[in-house]
Amino acid sequence: MGNQVEKLTHLNYKEVPTADPAGMDRDEGPRIGVSYIFSNDDDELEQQQDSVHDLGGEHPALQPYDPQLHEVECSVYYRDECIYQKSGGHLSTYTPENLLNRCKPGDLVEFVCQAQYPHWVVYVGDFQVVHLHRLEVVNSFLTDASQGRRGRIANQLYRYKPLSPAVVVRNALEQVGCKDRDLSWRNSECFAAWCRYGKREFKIGGELRIGKQPYRLQIRLGDKRSHTLEFQSLEDLIMEKRRNDQIGRAAVIQELSSHLQAAEEEEEEEEEDHHHHPGSRTAEEVYNPD
Repeated sequence: MGNQVEKLTHLNYKEVPTADPAGMDRDEGPRIGVSYIFSNDDDELEQQQDSVHDLGGEHPALQPYDPQLHEVECSVYYRDECIYQKSGGHLSTYTPENLLNRCKPGDLVEFVCQAQYPHWVVYVGDFQVVHLHRLEVVNSFLTDASQGRRGRIANQLYRYKPLSPAVVVRNALEQVGCKDRDLSWRNSECFAAWCRYGKREFKIGGELRIGKQPYRLQIRLGDKRSHTLEFQSLEDLIMEKRRNDQIGRAAVIQELSSHLQAAEEEEEEEEEDHHHHPGSRTAEEVYNPD
């Protein structure tokens, strides 16, 4: 807990907080998402996975990467405002060499690969990027940072108003060398997004968890079906979104289908009990007979 309190000192409260538009959540039947306040950085988990490969550990053969097949389409809402969306139009990927011809200073790049967490970097010009990698902010060539993965320019995923390219680059370069306990970001995505948008919500402890769940992660299951999870903070939601990307679309759908099936069976049992005991009274009826 001490580490978490220590992280709070890294916040800059001049950073613009997320807007709080008026209105109530209209989404029906959401579930409360997991809180990641004490979880490890998922880049650290990625390091552990890499070490297994380096040691020649067994792992299942990977299929050729197909974003339409492997990636989870989703939207993120802060109350009624959509602040992030990944859909079919955002899934195209390119080789690192192709990206070099497309990137401009201040752009965010997301590298993707099957069974790995997405890795985000900030392009700073001269074929170089700044990114959070294995618990340190480092400056690398884009082709090296890609580690052979395909990627995409990710500027359009988050819908916040971006800072100027010069400020984005300066934000990134000023953090080079920051590592371990001095880090204020839990993963590469949070770091890159903070550089571009300057919002404290991307930092560790950037929002107080006070019981409300203002953030919603809406996961598309196909056939006009979706499932929604609620979160207390954007940080927690991003961790869950990245976990979904790491396990892949098929596993997410299977996971959610199991939950939905269990919920439907529970509802059917409750209806059956009600039919068998039509004269039973609820606790509210007992204590409030009027």
